[in-house]
Amino acid sequence: MQSTIELYLMYISNMKTLQDLGQAVAANRKKAGLRQGSVAAQAGVAQESLSRFERGQVAEFGSRKLLAVLAVLGMELTFSEVGTSGNLDELRRERSGK
Repeated sequence: MQSTIELYLMYISNMKTLQDLGQAVAANRKKAGLRQGSVAAQAGVAQESLSRFERGQVAEFGSRKLLAVLAVLGMELTFSEVGTSGNLDELRRERSGK
């Protein structure tokens, strides 16, 4: 059985807002057992900036900052056409093999 965080990460991989993206970064950082301050320092961004991004309290988060944070977390962006990524129920069925 999948953990709640795995299902959550599968769901938010279909992100539509900056807040969704921040939540995904926070979830992956926590899953990796990394501290926010450490990730921010390695990425060259202010810890407060990363904190506000993860909490969805920013109007924008620059692409250079985002790419630096993702690199520290071992993550990358992937693009797909709208409507081709499935929904949460489809992802659950796919993961369960049904």
